[in-house]
Amino acid sequence: MNKMKNYIGQFHPIVWVLLIGTVLTRCSAFMTLPFLSIYLSRHMDISPIIIGLTVGMSPLMATAGGFIGGHLSDRYGRKPVMLISLFMLALVYYGFTIATGQGWFILFNALNGLCTSFFEPTSQALMADVSSKEKRMKIYSLRYTAMNIGASVGPLIGAYLANTSAKLSFGITGTTYLLYGIVLVYFMNKLIIQPEQQQSKKNVSFGDAFRIVKTDKALRYLIIGIILVNMGYVQIDSNLPQILEGSLENGVVIFSMLITINALMVVFLQMPISYVAEKFRVMQVMVVGAMFMAAGLIGFSFVDGWVTAVLAMVLLTFGEILIFPSNSMMIDTLAPEHVRGTYFGAAQFRKIGNFLGPIFGGFLLSHYHGQIMFLVVSIITLRKHHLLYSRE
Repeated sequence: MNKMKNYIGQFHPIVWVLLIGTVLTRCSAFMTLPFLSIYLSRHMDISPIIIGLTVGMSPLMATAGGFIGGHLSDRYGRKPVMLISLFMLALVYYGFTIATGQGWFILFNALNGLCTSFFEPTSQALMADVSSKEKRMKIYSLRYTAMNIGASVGPLIGAYLANTSAKLSFGITGTTYLLYGIVLVYFMNKLIIQPEQQQSKKNVSFGDAFRIVKTDKALRYLIIGIILVNMGYVQIDSNLPQILEGSLENGVVIFSMLITINALMVVFLQMPISYVAEKFRVMQVMVVGAMFMAAGLIGFSFVDGWVTAVLAMVLLTFGEILIFPSNSMMIDTLAPEHVRGTYFGAAQFRKIGNFLGPIFGGFLLSHYHGQIMFLVVSIITLRKHHLLYSRE
């Protein structure tokens, strides 16, 4: 009992509020967004192109929105940016329940991407604001675990609601964001954040913030590196299902098993692996992670059954566990105190990789075959190794 108290007490209470909120909101979001295209195809008389545009609006807006939201949190404070984003997200999901035309769905999903990209980097910056440097890697690892818990449970509930009451899932998600915002208002008003834990009050204009980020060579290499990693990682969601279905018996079942293995590994191994990783330099951890991820992608190019598929997924997941929380820690290390939110916001440009990856992988898949595609993207992922060493 005392150990549990000590473990909980090592972090500022607002960190735990944000972590619990991450689990609930991720669960709710993954209960709805993966099934948005199904909802639109069933209930709206629109073409697949418009459905693709609607779904794609969220990551498109998030790419640039993170930088803007992060800068606003540096200039005007974390609290207003986070709370406005949460209450807007509640309105967005309530809007989905009453939307009747394709234009409304495009607008609401664009706002969804924008508000999410405002909230995410700002919440990471706040976690760093209220935590000592030596605890931040553990916090970023806990946050990544929380995201994956939500992402694991949400689709299971969403699959049921998609066949019963899709609008109910939108309503539940909107209510979750609304309650999260109310709870956050309560705790941010009640809890005292020491002045030295808050971001500097030094005002930096948007232009100045952009120039600071633009001239930071290390940050630039880091963002390019994580874009390349994301181009490889996103193949698991975009092109791997097609390859498995076309080349293996029960390919869809095997893919479902791989996603479950990935989620369980992240949930149960993230903290133990992070505990070991903390003993090494962040850059070293990220380089090893890139090598594991590349090994996993190469493994997928030689898949001939469920055993090789599982082995490839295990290797890739080890890379994921090492890279993504370490990426947050690296950004934290690079960021000057007065523009920490801007740096976390700039990191949202990594989503360019999520946008380009499926297109590039799909091109290789259509002109060559799965083995060539995975070999090429594994080489691209390994380029992060060279970029990280280049920054030194």
